[in-house]
Amino acid sequence: MNKLEQLRSMTTVVADTGDIESIRQYRPSDATTNPSLLYKAAQMPQYQPLVQSAIEYGQARGGSEEQRRLLTLDKIAVNFGREILDIVPGRVSTEVDARLSFDTAATVARAEQLIALYREAGVDSARILIKIASTWEGIRAAEVLEKKGIHCNLTLMFSLAQAVGAAEAGATLISPFVGRIMDWYKKAEGVDGYAAAEDPGVKSVTTIYQYLKKFDYATVVMGASFRNIDEIMELAGCDLLTIAPALMEQLQNSEGELPRKLSPEMARAADIERIELDEPRFRWLMNEDAMATEKLAEGIRGFTADTLKLEQLVQEIARQQAA
Repeated sequence: MNKLEQLRSMTTVVADTGDIESIRQYRPSDATTNPSLLYKAAQMPQYQPLVQSAIEYGQARGGSEEQRRLLTLDKIAVNFGREILDIVPGRVSTEVDARLSFDTAATVARAEQLIALYREAGVDSARILIKIASTWEGIRAAEVLEKKGIHCNLTLMFSLAQAVGAAEAGATLISPFVGRIMDWYKKAEGVDGYAAAEDPGVKSVTTIYQYLKKFDYATVVMGASFRNIDEIMELAGCDLLTIAPALMEQLQNSEGELPRKLSPEMARAADIERIELDEPRFRWLMNEDAMATEKLAEGIRGFTADTLKLEQLVQEIARQQAA
């Protein structure tokens, strides 16, 4: 077996893309999207019908111009998600507008709108994960949504504090990042790179995985944001890994044995202290972690910028149609 096949034997492989044809090619179990991926996919000619139908949907609804605009964005995400679910057997993650990352009530409302749009499109909500940034407010929104039976994926996660908060809130899944953590440390320490086992992002996800398994949380861990296949191989055995198509191709073309690096049994044997977490403790731990604080804020800004680009693209298409 090539390394992608071996990885699938111990980890659920998730496609990190909005490109439906790439998902079809690599046959992952699940898929994740975000505003950046949707913006790229929405510019591809083959996906224009998905964008067009969302624009028509938003224009046909009542409410203010802003309500129609936001509805159109959510409908684009749902249209892509619906197409993806025709290919993958599992779930798709769809992200709440990053501009709501510090507003619990608004995040809950937009999540419920996304689920309503999926249900209207004939999709069982059990196949949807609502992606929410791992701010304190986002974690609280996930807690509310999970109690309503809406499953959540806490993203832009860079620290154990975020992971523990999400797990205690009952989040279905968390997405701790790898590559972005490595990026920060490379710059901070003035180095070109790290051996896979010493990669700060790999070590962070390993710590999070071990903590959640050690203390028997139901929340599952999905490593994300990879820069190379060495990072992926070092996390073999993690519950899930979301991988860009280019890296899946490299794994598919790689031969040799892929040893398992993470398992619940190894995690339960680890010497780990339990963290007592409330809002003041969460905020203090984040304050003490410059990397996590900076990368969380940067990630929210980045997703917001791509959401605005997608809005502009939609407006331009709508103007061209009206001309």
